[in-house]
Amino acid sequence: MLSSRRQLLLGLSAFTLPLPNLALAAAPTDRRFVFVILRGGLDGIGAVVPYADPDYRALRGEIALAPPGQEGGVLDLDGRFGLHPALAPLEMLWREKQLAIVHAVATPYRQRSHFDGQDLLENGTTDPRAKDGGWLNRSITLLGKPAEPNRRLGLAVGATVPLLLRGEVPVATWSPPVLPDASADFVAKLARLYRDDSVLGPALAQGVGAHAMSTEVIGEQAMGTTPARGPGAFKAAAEAAGKLLASAVGPRIAVLELNGFDTHAQQRQRIAGPLAAFADGMAALRGALGPAWNDTVVLAASEFGRTAQVNGTLGTDHGTAGVAFVLGGRVAGGRVLGQWPGLAANRLYEGRDLAPTTDLRAVAKALLRDHLGLPEDALGKVAFPDSRAVRPFPGLLAV
Repeated sequence: MLSSRRQLLLGLSAFTLPLPNLALAAAPTDRRFVFVILRGGLDGIGAVVPYADPDYRALRGEIALAPPGQEGGVLDLDGRFGLHPALAPLEMLWREKQLAIVHAVATPYRQRSHFDGQDLLENGTTDPRAKDGGWLNRSITLLGKPAEPNRRLGLAVGATVPLLLRGEVPVATWSPPVLPDASADFVAKLARLYRDDSVLGPALAQGVGAHAMSTEVIGEQAMGTTPARGPGAFKAAAEAAGKLLASAVGPRIAVLELNGFDTHAQQRQRIAGPLAAFADGMAALRGALGPAWNDTVVLAASEFGRTAQVNGTLGTDHGTAGVAFVLGGRVAGGRVLGQWPGLAANRLYEGRDLAPTTDLRAVAKALLRDHLGLPEDALGKVAFPDSRAVRPFPGLLAV
């Protein structure tokens, strides 16, 4: 007799189809790559504060943060920039040189629509409507064909697959359960009912197998208590993703999503929660990955930044350049990178935004090339079409 519900589910998946959705054969790389989409237009100036810039306080007025060492002050990084206090969990990574920050970064998008900006961030082109698939899915194709037809190298953490991971390569999905599990007896009856159905049989087996595999890796108790929304949801999702990525048979590439960065009003109060969620999530991801963190690189970015000047409701509006976070055991961290354009009026983009000086595609290309070993020429033609003039950003990873 099978000794647990998990074993029964594994048995049922084998009964109808031998390979669960998430069970992988030997992957073409043992390195992990995670992209975190910070949705809503993260204010890079508010997250990584240029407190030493002579124009910062005049532009930010009441929402300007205090210098390091003062109450509520920023956490000093290098004498020029400081982390928002809500990002305190990232400070240790910075001190350990496992966090690098690229400031004044942007995609090629120069308008200010969330929908178009996010589409362009994810499709990897210069046109929000140019591609139905994402640059990360196309990057997976460059890793080579899997030895097993049902192997899933990519993992979307959430209820749906974001554009970034859509494309010709099938990917796995995981999200916290929002409904009670079906009984094992009910699943067994479904398996018998659909075992000879060429469409529903394999689909059911993959779903059952994926659930069994994720329950085994994440833990049955944790699966039942992982929040799907609200405070702590992103941290729990990041921890679950870390456990799945750390598994010897788990995925190698994952996408996480965090909302809440559209801070048009009362930014000082509203931005702290999402920033803290991001920082706590990254700490949880690192802890869950364990030794695999040393072979992991995380890139986190938003669709655009926000205006340099505070608005009348003590918030900021849709802008252009923002900030990108690069974290992981292979990162050459402890540095704020990129050319800082300054906040003087004549240096702002269109007189209102932080001016972009680094193309986000250059950052992504560097990590895909130097971490995952993908060929630069193919990145410029396949992953990011017609972008061969955008060279990979130098020096992001330790030699």
